[in-house]
Amino acid sequence: MTFTSALLLGLYFLVFSAARCQAADYHERLLLRPLPQNALLASFHFRSNTSAASFEEQNFRFFPRSLGQILQHAHTKELHLRFSLGRWDAELWGARPWNGAREGGTGVELWAWVDAETEEQANARWLTLANALSGLFCASLNFIDATKTIRPVMTFPPERYSPNQSSDSLHLLHGTLPHEVVCTENLTPFLKLLPCKGKSGISSLLDGHKLFDASWQTMSIDVRPVCPADGGECILEIEQIVDMVLDIDRSKRPRDNPIPRPVPVEEITCDESKPYNSHDSCFPLQRASEPQWSLEEVFGHPIKGACPLTQDGEASETVCLNVQPEREVQVRTEGRHTESKHDEGLVRCFQLPDGNDFDLFLPEQNVEADIPLAQPAFYAARSITGHGQERGGLQAVLTNPSPDSSVELVYLESLPWFMKPYVHTLRAYVSDDAGRHECNDCIREIYYRPAVDRSRGTHLELQLSVPPASSLILTYDFEKAILRYTEYPPDANRGFDVAPAVIRLLNSSTEDFSSQKVYLRTTSLLLPLPTPDFSMPYNVIILTSTVMALGFGSIFNILVRRFVGGNEVEGWKSGGLKGIVLAKIQRLKAKFQAKGSKAE
Repeated sequence: MTFTSALLLGLYFLVFSAARCQAADYHERLLLRPLPQNALLASFHFRSNTSAASFEEQNFRFFPRSLGQILQHAHTKELHLRFSLGRWDAELWGARPWNGAREGGTGVELWAWVDAETEEQANARWLTLANALSGLFCASLNFIDATKTIRPVMTFPPERYSPNQSSDSLHLLHGTLPHEVVCTENLTPFLKLLPCKGKSGISSLLDGHKLFDASWQTMSIDVRPVCPADGGECILEIEQIVDMVLDIDRSKRPRDNPIPRPVPVEEITCDESKPYNSHDSCFPLQRASEPQWSLEEVFGHPIKGACPLTQDGEASETVCLNVQPEREVQVRTEGRHTESKHDEGLVRCFQLPDGNDFDLFLPEQNVEADIPLAQPAFYAARSITGHGQERGGLQAVLTNPSPDSSVELVYLESLPWFMKPYVHTLRAYVSDDAGRHECNDCIREIYYRPAVDRSRGTHLELQLSVPPASSLILTYDFEKAILRYTEYPPDANRGFDVAPAVIRLLNSSTEDFSSQKVYLRTTSLLLPLPTPDFSMPYNVIILTSTVMALGFGSIFNILVRRFVGGNEVEGWKSGGLKGIVLAKIQRLKAKFQAKGSKAE
């Protein structure tokens, strides 16, 4: 099997099938692919479309009305929204789903093409869009203000515009929230955008307890116009994708007993080839057989039948399983279903029954052949260097594993305003078999927009070339700004999140996936800033408040209190203080006796 044929066969089949059924109004598909070390990749794909005329007339059928009205009000022509958690392990899991084109950085990432006549109007409509999406998805998108917004130049081109369509009035704006915590409050609005709303179809498997317990997960929403090249009528397409990597053993634990229990000693298979193997020490031997799992065990319940809005024919093959041809797969359902095989038996697709539960059961089995994992076309890592509270440095390591071809890419960084880079310190080094040396020709183009304090962040965009079988190391220094004490969050000593860098490959060798661009995102960074001792302001506030309370209380008491003599108090002569108390008691008794007589 060649390298290109092994490039995520299941995902490619997903894209090709979607292209063949472009005329369908609604389409959904689930791909399941086992990964090494008992991991499982589950990729949920939902796509629906509507005509441009129906969209302008607000005649919504499968397109969600709540999102469509927001796009119309904000004059948004193309929208891309990402909710992501975790880290994709490229060395263990291989190439990313959808070549990274449908995933975002840690937290929330949003970019859109807005139609406006001026930049000021575009910024106003961008803020309107972010605030409306914040309310729709129960997220903190309203915090994407001017300090977290940039205008990329080379990284995010329009996806599906016809070549003859003018884009002079379109403005691209991009914002990130790396500190945003993605949770089930964002999943519920996501499901409400679907026609079946999680009641049937593959969306019935999406449960917050399973999705947010995954090792890596991302939710994406893409809205774009699709215009034919011959100048026909355009359609507006919305694509919703949920990708997650689940741990099979962890997901199979019951919800009422989530604590992992150690395996009994007699059930552990030890590697006896180790020199330290004895009766009291054991190195567990990796299990060679494929683990047992089913949809009900992994997701908590089976699929609740087919979504009645899906199309008939090949597009109705809703669940696809990418396993070895000899892997045993049992279908558990009482309804009528069909099964078909593609790509030499590596992909098995099933048509869901109507109104009946559907479950797939894979028993434990010894399988000799493994499905080859597609190796990523590129690797990227980023870290903060240096020490101290005043300055620091940033280092990005970009690795090209190809032995014979260089890689052209665009490197984008959106930095907060309090992280001020020194562009004159930007250096590019190449590390290969010959050692490490500076490469002046590796940086082809630089786009830099400096930050303005409390107004906008830093926008750095580079076009780079990485030689074959080598690593390109980018380094530069930056200065840390000192914030006002009111600008620090409650967990200031934790540090400040810096958005991941976005990498777009310009000349990828994945010709089988040419319709999708190849993207990578590094992990987010944690930037420590000079942090004052917040106990001192509190001490000053407490001491000042105490002194003011004592002084003000004393003066107020002197000014307001009235001093009278003892002989001026009624009842004082007759019995003194004792007489006053007895008189009050007598008056209270008289009141209660009067109330009792009225009641009788």
